[in-house]
Amino acid sequence: MIQDTFNIEIDGLKEALNRDIESEILKAVDIILSTKGKLIVIGVGKSGLVGAKIAATLASTGTPSFFIHPTEALHGDLGMISKNDTVLAISYSGESEELIKILPHIKRFNIPLIGMAGKKSSTLSTYADVTINISVPKEACPFNAAPTTSTTLTMVIGDAIAIELMNKRGFQKEDFAMFHPGGTLGKRLYIRVKDIMRTSNLPIIDIKTILKDAIITMTEYRLGSTLIIDESRVVAILTDGDLRRAMMNSNFSLDEVAYIYATKSFTICDDENMLAIDALNIIETKKIQLLPIISNNKLLGIIHLHDIVELGITTS
Repeated sequence: MIQDTFNIEIDGLKEALNRDIESEILKAVDIILSTKGKLIVIGVGKSGLVGAKIAATLASTGTPSFFIHPTEALHGDLGMISKNDTVLAISYSGESEELIKILPHIKRFNIPLIGMAGKKSSTLSTYADVTINISVPKEACPFNAAPTTSTTLTMVIGDAIAIELMNKRGFQKEDFAMFHPGGTLGKRLYIRVKDIMRTSNLPIIDIKTILKDAIITMTEYRLGSTLIIDESRVVAILTDGDLRRAMMNSNFSLDEVAYIYATKSFTICDDENMLAIDALNIIETKKIQLLPIISNNKLLGIIHLHDIVELGITTS
């Protein structure tokens, strides 16, 4: 039965595409593009749940949009609709009582109405300026009753509208990030090195510092590394790995200068405007923990692997 469910819903999507549903979607997209105000999505029951998702997707991808339940609209929420808005109404039968009751009131606003219905002859289709046909040959429900294939098709149409609007508006990943500053995706696209790098109280030692004192600095800062400076210029990085390798040397001495055992050829970031996710890629590719931010031989700050990961930014 599981495979049957998948196949029935896939067939429903293919059937819709074969009947040239694309032209109907494009007409709806043109109306939304010309809308100066908001896109108001309305629907009842399962159509309402799908409509709320469509409104949320549109709002997060550059189209001002929100969902109104028809019953709430009858009791005051119609005041949310202005003369510059467009309404997207969803009803598979096209005859949902709560929805049909508010259509005359919506038309009095003299604003565009996009319908999504399973019947071209339905009341909703009659009122709509453009109707997208969401009929399906068969619901996945064994009784052909519960909205399944039809809600999948409606959801996909909503996604298609959102993506087409993004393309026509030139919506970029930077725009997406501005709408999602707190989420993981937004952090990946929005947070830059300069936003999270440490610029003070850094693990720094002088080039003449002996290893014994360098270890004390490393222990104090708990970053697994310390920067070695020569006249304000970073010339090496001493890491935990360097220490372990040094201890295998027969000439190892805690009284030697740390610089002898440090890594002289190290990776840096020279652009504080680099995205944090790109800095994380460098850290993971080079298998390091500490990334100095250096521009024109000037140390601007450092980023530790944990600084990025703790923000929920990952490359996976």
